[in-house]
Amino acid sequence: MKTELIDVSPTRKEIKIEIEPETLREAYDRISALYAKKVSVPGFRPGHAPRSVVSTRFKAEIRTDLLREIVPDAINNAITELQLQPLGEPDVHLDNTDALNRPGDEALSVHVHLEVLPQVELNEYKGVEAVRSVRPVSDADVNELIDHLREASASLQPIEDRGAALGDTVTVDFTGKFIEPAGDEDINVEDVDVVLGGEGVQVEFTENLIGTLPDEEKTFLVSYPGDYPAQGLAGKKVEYKATVKAVRIKELPELDDEWARSVGDETETLETLREKLRKDLENRSRADADQNLRNDVMRKLLAQHDFEVPETLVDHQTNQRLQGVVRDMIGRGIDPRSQELDWESARVELRVQAADAVRVSLLLEKIAEQENLSVSDEEIENEIDSIAEFSRQPREKVVAALTKEGGERSIANRLRNRKALDLLIENARVTEEEWREETSPAEGSITNPTVEEAEAQSNQNNEEGRKTDASSSL
Repeated sequence: MKTELIDVSPTRKEIKIEIEPETLREAYDRISALYAKKVSVPGFRPGHAPRSVVSTRFKAEIRTDLLREIVPDAINNAITELQLQPLGEPDVHLDNTDALNRPGDEALSVHVHLEVLPQVELNEYKGVEAVRSVRPVSDADVNELIDHLREASASLQPIEDRGAALGDTVTVDFTGKFIEPAGDEDINVEDVDVVLGGEGVQVEFTENLIGTLPDEEKTFLVSYPGDYPAQGLAGKKVEYKATVKAVRIKELPELDDEWARSVGDETETLETLREKLRKDLENRSRADADQNLRNDVMRKLLAQHDFEVPETLVDHQTNQRLQGVVRDMIGRGIDPRSQELDWESARVELRVQAADAVRVSLLLEKIAEQENLSVSDEEIENEIDSIAEFSRQPREKVVAALTKEGGERSIANRLRNRKALDLLIENARVTEEEWREETSPAEGSITNPTVEEAEAQSNQNNEEGRKTDASSSL
């Protein structure tokens, strides 16, 4: 067998393979002999038909079996000989199918396209300059959190001496009929709580339910805007008949020691609650600063290393991100099928982010290799315990789920990447700067991958590298 390797790019290779005529003939004769023994041909006793008759009658089947036996072995042998580590399945093409019609007369030529991980050349990765800035916690931050906790412990008390007013919660049974366009199925919902004047409440509900009392009925028309989050209502007009069941007012608890004790077991006074909340906010602020530092170092690392990454891994990462966006939209009540959404542009943007995620994961893997970083069995077990505790799931269930995703190997990859990034942080030249609100990273503004994404991508890199089976390409 002759092989020739063509470097199409750092991640794309082509192998030209030539299988000798005698190899083809030997396999063809062996397969034909097996067919002659097991098939039935009219006019001959089972297993006694001449091989020439069998070869003619079962030409297509023998040819298929010949390909399945010869080509995958040839490809796998070539990959081994050339010391390649393909990602996914190779793309196989036959160059001269005539060789199969006359096995033994000429060589069979095959060429294979495949993707491989690039050879990552590390530039200087220690001593990266980065900035760490911790957002200070103010009294206003603590008061805001106190207000949220009071809102969460508020109670709704029935109103008996007046009609509904702004800010009240009105519990209503609704029936709705679509006016424009007509024809949609009527709406029938019960026990809907409407906060009059509340965020996201259509103004028509507030205007028509103000002043109402329990058992009162109101009929009114609601015109939903074209960009209304619920796709089934966007741009439509609905006539509602509302039956008021209750009118209630929100009562906030008194801001005192008794309420503070109801919030937490270890808070005896309002002052100790404030101190605890401030400490929690400060811890969160420091954690955010550490995460921003890690993201900053990863951005700097990425800027110093520009290399091609495999399309297979980028496609997978892009699809993962798209699925995450869709899940988030559904969770917020937005229909991802809306015609107003530009999924093509979103995919282009997500693809850029995906390519960066793959690139960072490869860099971290290379650094881990360069630094001889390893992961012990104890560290893997501790990580499984942490996942179980965080997800509040039994350890056995976590282990079962991880087994489907590569088990201990996937955790080891994740921990090695984490150690590689920790090493970068330890060796970075970090400048502590005063927090400046106007220069802080906006939510979602960091398009480069986080370390968690790089860890997950590392698992995918390794999983794709194990899916090399030429027989599945035929």
